[in-house]
Amino acid sequence: MPAFQAKPFRSSAQAKDLAGRIATWYSRRQDRNPFLWFGLPFMTLIVGASFLLTPATALRYEKHDRKNRQVTDEEKLQLGLKGGLNGEGGLTYNPRRRKVLKGELNERDEYYRLMAKDLDSWEQKRVERWKGEPDGRLR
Repeated sequence: MPAFQAKPFRSSAQAKDLAGRIATWYSRRQDRNPFLWFGLPFMTLIVGASFLLTPATALRYEKHDRKNRQVTDEEKLQLGLKGGLNGEGGLTYNPRRRKVLKGELNERDEYYRLMAKDLDSWEQKRVERWKGEPDGRLR
């Protein structure tokens, strides 16, 4: 006995309802021209969906552009950005500029506060783990 039987799936006379008749008709047509009845509708669906989804992606990027606006030159200067040595070349990042808190604290006070810290004598401490959580030590 062969692996697949040669008899058709069902004839249109056997199909009792309209959906069965349509399925039988479509199955026969697809057997004769598979690209026309399966490949072409599939590719049409893919291309049509890309055209229908284009406005949705445009909305996404418009929302992103509204949320992330461009910074003006004055705002860049306040963020710690400065121009070149002679003011040419637009604005560049100045890593040494640091904003100090407003009020009585100035740069000199901040400098002495950092110099007073003892950075040479420190001790590494393990983070406490939750109960039952492995701590990473080999026993």
